[in-house]
Amino acid sequence: MENRVEIVYCVGCRWLMRAAWMAQELLSTFEDDISTLSLTPGGGGVFTVSVNGQLIWCRKEKGGFPELKELKQLVRDAAAPDRYLVHCDYLHQQ
Repeated sequence: MENRVEIVYCVGCRWLMRAAWMAQELLSTFEDDISTLSLTPGGGGVFTVSVNGQLIWCRKEKGGFPELKELKQLVRDAAAPDRYLVHCDYLHQQ
């Protein structure tokens, strides 16, 4: 299955580096599960993450940015629900 991830970030807020860092981390973790990852410039304080068109994170709704661990779990749940994330799931099980 092809999984498409899109990160929309605010250019005026200068969030490109944050978006690029998160994209790099997602691509490193989900190299076999993500077919496309796009960074889309936006405005108005936007920072959203979608998987296959489904919004999984919105900075305005959540009141901030996701922790990387949380973002990886959300992407996993949407794109590869059977995948075990050692660095995220181990502590969660204890």
